[in-house]
Amino acid sequence: MKDATSLLQDIPNKIKNSLGFLADVNLLSKDGKEYVAVRVNPQGNAISYEGKYYVRSGSTAQELRGHQLASFLMQKAKLHWDALTRPKAKLRDLDDEAWNYFITTALENKRLNKSAQSESKETVLRKLNLMTEDGELTNAALMLFGKDIERWSPLSAFRIGRFGVNQADLIIHDNIVCPLVLMPDAVIDTLRTKYLVSTVGYEGLHRNETLEMPEDGLREMICNAIMHRDYLGTFIHMRVWADRIQLWNEGTLPQSITIEKLMGDHESMPRNPLIAKAFYLMGFIENWGRGYEKIRNAFEEAHLQVPTFEQVRGGFMATIQREVFQKVQSGQMTTEKTTNNSVVNIAESIVENIAEKLSATQAQIVKIIWKHPKATALSISKEVGIAPRNVQVHLMKLQAQGIIRRVGPDKGGHWEIIE
Repeated sequence: MKDATSLLQDIPNKIKNSLGFLADVNLLSKDGKEYVAVRVNPQGNAISYEGKYYVRSGSTAQELRGHQLASFLMQKAKLHWDALTRPKAKLRDLDDEAWNYFITTALENKRLNKSAQSESKETVLRKLNLMTEDGELTNAALMLFGKDIERWSPLSAFRIGRFGVNQADLIIHDNIVCPLVLMPDAVIDTLRTKYLVSTVGYEGLHRNETLEMPEDGLREMICNAIMHRDYLGTFIHMRVWADRIQLWNEGTLPQSITIEKLMGDHESMPRNPLIAKAFYLMGFIENWGRGYEKIRNAFEEAHLQVPTFEQVRGGFMATIQREVFQKVQSGQMTTEKTTNNSVVNIAESIVENIAEKLSATQAQIVKIIWKHPKATALSISKEVGIAPRNVQVHLMKLQAQGIIRRVGPDKGGHWEIIE
């Protein structure tokens, strides 16, 4: 072959200079004829060519554009979207209720220094790397505590929909838009009141409600979707069907982590580490990549199928089977474990007697707790009409007076009225 030596030098150099990776180029022969073989290994990252970036999809090359290109360039530069600053944002763009809820919850979980109670908001934000020394707020600060998170990420809502026979059969839907520190509770409360069923039973005079699937495992998946999603992309979607729930967020797994590895021991590699740190401080998540182990254990302890996970449509999806709801629908199970009306009436009478000794707000809170033992400060605040921080103050007073007590952890536990 003429100029074989020149080709063996020129081709690798041109590939490297034009595309940015190395190729194996060799001179081979077959049937008395020489030819040049170019071998290229699969590339895990997008490839740049003439100022544009491409990824392989099936048998075609797809150009990266819009938010996908922006996400790739940030990843390449080892930057995180939640750490980028917004020079035009001000402290007045943060919601005081959300901030107070974060501080109170993080202190209760003993993951935030007690000095945060007396320090200024600016000081705490800087310590958590949510504000620069120049006073610029990060995307994480504005999403965690912002009054209007859609201003900073237009498609940041958590969408829930109940579907019938197919995706065109949308029965009801909700768009949950609130500061991210309030979003897990808001999603759980919405699911409990509108989308999922709960079994009701009584231990003595205490009413217990049990969600159709383990709340701590469900909460873990919701928190993962919120903190791992690509905020340059589209909404989180939770599709509720009669037989299953599909929770999808945009953003694939890091290259070093597979679905199989995700189920075992692995390092925690959050897409939005500042948001993840805030969730950790509040006790929403663990910090060592144990989230999926926690989900598996919760469902196994409830004797339910463990959710399955997959990467689809440029994102990550969890599928949860609705075994309890299917049994309720088929008549194999009832949501009311006890039908003794006298027990219910006696319990209501006790609540009324306790309530007479309290303020009107505290009486209302006690009644809510009796009806909904797993009620959160956020759900109680919506029903009573006061801030979650004020609800927490009332709950502490009621505990101090021996009226109620907390059983189990903050996330996944429940309230009891003391006889």
